Amino acid sequence: MTIHPWYRLDDSGQRLTLTLHIQPGARVTSVAGLHGGALKIKIAAPPAEGKANAALAAFLSEAFNVPLRQITVKLGSQGRHKVVEIEHPNNPPESLLA
Repeated sequence: MTIHPWYRLDDSGQRLTLTLHIQPGARVTSVAGLHGGALKIKIAAPPAEGKANAALAAFLSEAFNVPLRQITVKLGSQGRHKVVEIEHPNNPPESLLA
């Protein structure tokens, strides 16, 4: 298992777990860099009625080239600190920082 402060990749490389700090209500959805032990992502959606979570899932789906069904918010669905799991990612986690 590969462990970094903001992500873990299992030994098979088939399950990626991200630790994220989310800032909803941004002008544009983008990666803002590292925030403590998490990756900070600005989301261009309000934090109401699951809109920010849906926008985050769509952003991660595109970034990792996976269908939405392969993205799960494991912890923090109602807060800014989230743990998200991505099954069978097609891009490395470091690609978010590029």
